[in-house]
Amino acid sequence: MELNYTAEDPIAFPFKMVSGEVQQHMLGWNIPAEHQGLVHEHWRQFPAVDKFSHYLMALIYFILMISSITGNSLVIWIFSTSKSLRSASNMFIVNLAIFDLTMMLEMPHLIVNSFYQRMLGDQIGCDIYSVFGALSGIGGSITNAVIAYDRYKTISCPIDGRINKVQASILIAVTWMWAMPFTLLPWTRVWGQFTTEGFLTTCSFDFLSEDQDTKAFVACIFCWSYVIPMTLICTFYSKLFVAVRHHEKMLKEQAKKMNVKSLASNKEDAGKSVEIRIAKVAFTIFFLFVCSWTPYGVVAMIGAFGDRSLLTPVVTMIPAVFCKTVSCIDPWVYAINHPRFRAELERRVPWMGVREPDPDATSTNASTSTTPADA
Repeated sequence: MELNYTAEDPIAFPFKMVSGEVQQHMLGWNIPAEHQGLVHEHWRQFPAVDKFSHYLMALIYFILMISSITGNSLVIWIFSTSKSLRSASNMFIVNLAIFDLTMMLEMPHLIVNSFYQRMLGDQIGCDIYSVFGALSGIGGSITNAVIAYDRYKTISCPIDGRINKVQASILIAVTWMWAMPFTLLPWTRVWGQFTTEGFLTTCSFDFLSEDQDTKAFVACIFCWSYVIPMTLICTFYSKLFVAVRHHEKMLKEQAKKMNVKSLASNKEDAGKSVEIRIAKVAFTIFFLFVCSWTPYGVVAMIGAFGDRSLLTPVVTMIPAVFCKTVSCIDPWVYAINHPRFRAELERRVPWMGVREPDPDATSTNASTSTTPADA
């Protein structure tokens, strides 16, 4: 006998799934009748996703959630409480970690949804899930652009180009304001809307409706949250690399004229090396941003303007997993590459096995050791 979903006994439903009592249906079969509008007609042509795929998704998200909470909490804790790391530049790193943690707020919802094979809370649950995703995704993208700008200013103009804490606070406020329009507009149904996607256990903005208003919304949010931040990031990093190469070329030419090996002291070289390492960290995070959000952008554009037959439930869930994964990797990139962060990790969390000499002590010792020879 075929079982139909009822909301009378929600606790027992996951056990029915495990026992195999639930038979194969088409996607959307277990959505209450009054909330069938959450399921776009595109998804109804696909069979319901099997329970083991849902369990696998729940397991993946659980691992990502634990990794992200651990890593980003360490970043916020160490960068916020360490005197040597409490700089204007590192305020942007803390801001990115906060956005990444915000993304984790939707993961417990997804894990529970996976056992029910549907979005719990219906439209309200979908809206809450999507708000966390939109706020963290758009905010994280523009924060990456701000970090690129900060790296460019710090390295290309180390004396008078550094951003102070007041300017950093203003830029951080801008990142949150930047994330608000395309979070609030679909939430309030002023422009666009949030709806289920892929396995029907997650939600995002609607990119499948065929009306021109939806297509315009997708095009605008694509430019706002992807194209503009990507353009800013590429611009600032390009300028940074040109400035560094020009500076190194100028130093070499001047040193050649003066018949010396180098014009910079060892201490300055060490300081410059630290800044370059931090820039490499920022560039790595930018690369991860590209890898994680490009597939999602492509899926959204295909849904609005391309061949929708390419968008199966599995295909649309892969970019979503990529987006969640990058929020987990970001803090560990800093743990691997940021010298002062590693030094603080070694001092405060010795059981992690991090080994990093104090960058300040290293540069000071290098400068002191060269003084007698210079004399």
